[in-house]
Amino acid sequence: MTLSKLSLRNAQRQAKDYLVYFVTIVLAAALLYAFNGLAVSQELKTLSRAMSQLPTVIALSSLVVVCIFGWLVTYATRFMLTRRSRELGTYLLIGLEHKQVARLFFLENLAVGGCALVLGILLGSLLYQALRAIALALFGLPYQLSLSLAPKALGLTVLYFALIYFYALGRSRRRIRKLKIHDLIYFDRQNEGVVVQSRGKRRGLFGLSLVLGVVGTCLIMVGSLPCGILGAGCIIVFLFAFFLSFASGVPAFFDRRPERKYRGQNLLIFRTLTAKLATMGVVMAILSLIFTATLISEGTGMVFRGLFLGRAAENACFDLYIGTADAQPLSQDYLDYIQENIPVEQALCYSIYQGEDDQLMEYVEAGGDYYRYFDRDPVLRFSDYATLRSLAGYPPVELKPGEYLIHGRAYLEEHLSRYTQSITLGNTTLSPGGVHTEHLLQNYDSGNGQRYILVVPDEAVAGRPVFHYAYAAKTVQPVTEAQFYDLFDIHYKLEEENLVRSYDEIHTKAQEEAEAAAWTATTVFPFYFLALALSMTAATILTIQQLSESERYRRQFGLLQKLGMDREEMSRALGRQLGIYYALPAIPPLFIGIPFILNLANATEPGVMVGASSPGAIVAIALALFFLIYAIYVLLAYTSLKRNVLPD
Repeated sequence: MTLSKLSLRNAQRQAKDYLVYFVTIVLAAALLYAFNGLAVSQELKTLSRAMSQLPTVIALSSLVVVCIFGWLVTYATRFMLTRRSRELGTYLLIGLEHKQVARLFFLENLAVGGCALVLGILLGSLLYQALRAIALALFGLPYQLSLSLAPKALGLTVLYFALIYFYALGRSRRRIRKLKIHDLIYFDRQNEGVVVQSRGKRRGLFGLSLVLGVVGTCLIMVGSLPCGILGAGCIIVFLFAFFLSFASGVPAFFDRRPERKYRGQNLLIFRTLTAKLATMGVVMAILSLIFTATLISEGTGMVFRGLFLGRAAENACFDLYIGTADAQPLSQDYLDYIQENIPVEQALCYSIYQGEDDQLMEYVEAGGDYYRYFDRDPVLRFSDYATLRSLAGYPPVELKPGEYLIHGRAYLEEHLSRYTQSITLGNTTLSPGGVHTEHLLQNYDSGNGQRYILVVPDEAVAGRPVFHYAYAAKTVQPVTEAQFYDLFDIHYKLEEENLVRSYDEIHTKAQEEAEAAAWTATTVFPFYFLALALSMTAATILTIQQLSESERYRRQFGLLQKLGMDREEMSRALGRQLGIYYALPAIPPLFIGIPFILNLANATEPGVMVGASSPGAIVAIALALFFLIYAIYVLLAYTSLKRNVLPD
């Protein structure tokens, strides 16, 4: 049999024996091609100016993902070399040279990688269409299927795979050529060494690791870069110390509780696990670190998505809005441009007035999540308020004589509803008449009040000083991106001529929605790209570790059958053993990732993270996505082992 035929046969067997690894490499190629397709897509770049950042962000993400998949391939090829070392050593014994054996291993893995690359690109073209459809849906545009290979994306994917495989296989090839026959035959008996030999030291290290985990988690939530770096360092040390010392903790636990050691299947399950974990503590720590990064990536992506959508929902209530940043009328240059270029169905120029004092602001500040922006309560005439509601498409409201209304952000509704004090404007005293919370562009000091505004009868504001002026309009057609930037150019010109002293706020519904979509795609896509790569890599390594133990499990359960254990009991033991094995690297990330995500979501401005973007919902969705992918690998390992190792 020629070397090429032998390589092909071994490649086929390898793909079958390590099917999980092969499928993951196919998915890796698909992910790389799909996201490279987004990066080089001219169609997506034209959707918004903000989308111009997408290629750069995805390119940086791809470099990180290539490193992750490179580590996976390097680890897997070394693992396969370890498992097949006796076979390769036998080839040397029958007369093959080291360089021939190295070439054999190189070619068969290269064949597996090549097949995975071809299948991955075909799958990636479909995945790219799914991502393209999501991107177009973010902008509210129709999607049409258009299957074709993007040459640039194809070239980048092939380049990435070449770098990954030639690096990983080059290392294995050098290792084979250096090993002697004896070392190669017994290479599979080499395990990770136990770093800490003393049981007492391992117990102390275990306790120290827990302290470092708590300290590190608290530090990364402080919000400053030095604390974040220090906290990340503590977390890394925690994970390595935890898994390097964990194996000593289980025996110590059962030594103090001897009645539990022989209860049910405890001795079998935990003895097998501690024996395995004692020799792979570093690997488990790395995998747990990867899972931590996965959970944080998913949660961070969802926080950014909620932040962009929440801001856009508040700012996009009018087709066009311009607000001055101080008490000077709106420049006629804006109005002239609008009259010449933007068809308007209905428009309003109006003022935001200063109240008599800050009594409502003090109430809101004392009991709500609020930061003081003014020294007096902002006030709006009812006639202007009614017109603004019409421009935004809201139903009309009634203001009874002698009353005032409060319009505020939804998160303040309950608190504002409890306010029962009258207000005084000049000689007019008004009692509360109700609270409304539709979106009314209340995020900025040049908007319609910061988080809230008082709505009073028109005559009550006579003679009141003005905070700022504003213009709102309902347009016949959406304001285009070019028109939006033309309005900004007017501001820049006025600023250069010293005709405005500060920054005017300009918002259009179309631009706010487009920017929210663009920034969502630019941030969320890369975060989930990274999260998928991380989760698949870690789960694959755990799974091939378990599936490679099929022969040992078969002997173990065969012996247990002879001792009288039935198949159902063996199935439960296998399930519990796998459950604990897969849970160990996934549990520490929960105690790190969940507080981090909650803290990050609560760090945004109030009233933005609501509904499906609320902190609790984000954590729930992130955990669901994380464990959905993980459960697929766990189920695959369990069903495969149950079929192959349990006696009939």
